[in-house]
Amino acid sequence: MSQRHVPVMLQRCLDMLAPALTQPGAVVVDCTLGLGGHSEALLTQFPEARLIALDRDKEALRLSGERLAPFGARATLVHAVYDELPEVLERLGTPRVQGVLFDLGVSSMQLDEADRGFAYAQDAPLDMRMDQSTGMSAAEVLNTYPAGELVRILRAYGEEKQAKRIVSAIVREREKEPFSNSARLVELIRDSLPQAAKRTGGNPSKRTFQALRIEVNGELASVERAIPAAVEAIAVGGRVAVLSYQSLEDRIVKQVFAAGAANTAPPGLPVVPERYQPRLKLLTRGAELPTEEEVAENRRAAPARLRGVQRIREDV
Repeated sequence: MSQRHVPVMLQRCLDMLAPALTQPGAVVVDCTLGLGGHSEALLTQFPEARLIALDRDKEALRLSGERLAPFGARATLVHAVYDELPEVLERLGTPRVQGVLFDLGVSSMQLDEADRGFAYAQDAPLDMRMDQSTGMSAAEVLNTYPAGELVRILRAYGEEKQAKRIVSAIVREREKEPFSNSARLVELIRDSLPQAAKRTGGNPSKRTFQALRIEVNGELASVERAIPAAVEAIAVGGRVAVLSYQSLEDRIVKQVFAAGAANTAPPGLPVVPERYQPRLKLLTRGAELPTEEEVAENRRAAPARLRGVQRIREDV
């Protein structure tokens, strides 16, 4: 498993969290456990730290449980979506933690398992659920959503300029036969687009598949709740590191971090009271990108954007 999964920007994430995790009893939360690469490295590099790891994918929890078994009671694995972080910490009696890591988006395991339907490069059932025990599949979304709603999803979550063309073709084709597999959708998208659109932006199916995945898993709404929750969960001196893979996620992270790092005092005050002082310190100038070497080693690192913050004071 460790051979097939190369954690993205691993050393940079460890370095960013390190100042908060060296003291005995430090608790770090991996909000996106996946195959456990980041978690394993955190437990190894910070032998005094305890880990709480969340994932909505039960198969990921099973595989990572095997990988992290040598660490014993230092690792607590929880079946949960990352926006459930406050409830998880309350349940575990750990209201404040020293570090939180997010590796957003679809995991390597989900991309590599053909029957999950995340990858447009191979034919598979159109599922795309990160937790296959609940919720609507991508096929159900395609077959039941009104045309206007599908256009909105493709535009908002996939930034697809040709959304109307693609949705018109989807509606026409689903009346003949409901969608079930990815290959038919990939072919439809390719046939729907003008030649100029096919020549830009990589695989023409990428944006539609991203939009469906985000809709099926409620990803952006979860990120909008989870990032502020993580900021609230860290103690003074604690740090949050977030890896994003597309602009919609990264924008949310940037806005939450910038708001926490801003002075909120009304203009003109001669002395700024503590309640208006920034709560957070930015640990990156903009978003940090992977190195050429990292991308060469792991092509999935290419779109990664890393941002981090440190809590510098309590809320007043």
